Amino acid sequence: MARFPIRTLGDPVLNIPADPVTEFDSALEGLIGDMLETMYDAPGVGLAAPQIGISKRLFVADIGDGPFVMANPELVATSGEWEMDEGCLSVPGHFWPIARAGYARAVGVDETGSPVEYEGDELMGRVLQHEIDHLNGTLLLERLDRKIRKQALKEIREESLGLR
Repeated sequence: MARFPIRTLGDPVLNIPADPVTEFDSALEGLIGDMLETMYDAPGVGLAAPQIGISKRLFVADIGDGPFVMANPELVATSGEWEMDEGCLSVPGHFWPIARAGYARAVGVDETGSPVEYEGDELMGRVLQHEIDHLNGTLLLERLDRKIRKQALKEIREESLGLR
């Protein structure tokens, strides 16, 4: 059972830039453990603190090589382009073709406040970009072409009203 409910489209916390993490203590370690449990239970490959209602620049992820944590991350390099169907735990059950940089590199700090850097092509690059978008108050719907976004929002509205 997940420790936190995942916030979904329409929750204001998802559209607000998150505040920096300033305290690296046992409370942060506990939060990270709870976030990992929530992410794995979902199941997902990444989870940003705003997705559980905590407006902090923190995310956890695991693309299959084991979990990692980034606090206060910033994208420092991107290149190329890679399009794939992308989903989000905050917009459950929906996937859209989204073009993002094929490679990304991010710097930040870990749970102790020590500097960390992660980089990668394809899935790793996408996860870094997607989770940092969450920390900046951006949902994947904003990455869609205007016409596709309008249709996606219509479908989501109809589902929430039980019309689909």
